[in-house]
Amino acid sequence: MVYCFLADGFEEIEALGTVDILRRAGIDVVTASVNGKKTVTGSHGIEVSADIETLEDNIDFSEIECAVYPGGMPGAETLSSGENTVPVSVARYCYENDILLGAICAAPIVLGRIGLLEKKNATCYPGFENELKGAVTTSDKVVCDGNIVTSKGPGCTIDFALALVSKLKDEATALSIRKAMQCDE
Repeated sequence: MVYCFLADGFEEIEALGTVDILRRAGIDVVTASVNGKKTVTGSHGIEVSADIETLEDNIDFSEIECAVYPGGMPGAETLSSGENTVPVSVARYCYENDILLGAICAAPIVLGRIGLLEKKNATCYPGFENELKGAVTTSDKVVCDGNIVTSKGPGCTIDFALALVSKLKDEATALSIRKAMQCDE
C-alpha cells in the first residue's frame, strides 16, 4: 500500500499526478488527509476528498510499501511540522525499515528536517536546500538514493511518479506507462 499524505496547500499536480500514475501501474494508493477531515484544499483552490483521515490507527504500518509527500505551501510545511506527527512517524518507519519514500518540490523538507537525508543525494524546489539537513543536493529533476526518491517540482511530476513505479514494480512497467502516456516522441 502506498500512502500519499495531503495537507491544505498541497500542490495538486504533484499529488494527483503521482497517484494517477501509480494507479495506472496497478499499485494500491491511499490518499490520507492530515487535516482531521477528508476534504483537503490544494494550493490552487482545488478541493479533493481524501480516502482516509490520517490518524495513527488508520494506517497499518505493516502494509506500507511507500509513503509519498507532495509539495506545495503551506502543505509541505504542515506535513513536516510537529503538529502532524503521523506523516513524520511514517517517514521514520519507512526509513528504518528500508521502505520507499518519495518527496517532491518543497516536501523533501519532511525528510530533511528529521535527518533522513543525511549523506543522501537529494533534490528539491530551489530555495529549500538548507532544509535538507546533511543532504548532498543537486538541481536534477529526480534523484534516487537507496529507498528515497526526491524531485524538484511540479514540472517533474511524471518523471517522479515513474521513478516510484520503477522501484515499486519494475523499469519495464514504468517505460510502458511512459509510452502509453505519450511522454516520448
